[in-house]
Amino acid sequence: MRKSVNKVILVGNVGKDPEVRYSQSGTPAANFSLATNERFKDLNDEWQERTEWHSIVAWQRLAEIVGEYVAKGSKLYVEGKLQTTSWEDWQSGERKYRTEIVARDLLLLDPQENSGGDHQGPIHNENEDQPSDAGSGEIVDQDIPF
Repeated sequence: MRKSVNKVILVGNVGKDPEVRYSQSGTPAANFSLATNERFKDLNDEWQERTEWHSIVAWQRLAEIVGEYVAKGSKLYVEGKLQTTSWEDWQSGERKYRTEIVARDLLLLDPQENSGGDHQGPIHNENEDQPSDAGSGEIVDQDIPF
């Protein structure tokens, strides 16, 4: 099977303070929303603005860093992958779906005045609490479909 790519890159503003939780085994996970804006002209040649909200989850050390340095309004660069989970609603019995971005790297784009630390560079999630992809992850010429 040929390799495929599941990569998301977003630059936006955090909608509310991240929520950091810990699994029973002690693995941290941070959830937050990120808003991206798009500006375009409508059919009447009027400028319109559209905001898209994205659900982001970060695991392990990246989750701890998000909890410490990211707050509502923070401007972030986020790299990750799309992941969809499904479950059965216990009240209605309907199948429900949620698609979120699992963050692998992020970059704090705001100056951190009160952070007490220096995390202005990229932050990588080296030990994701997710199954790792097979292979090195390196894309070679044969993987590019054009």
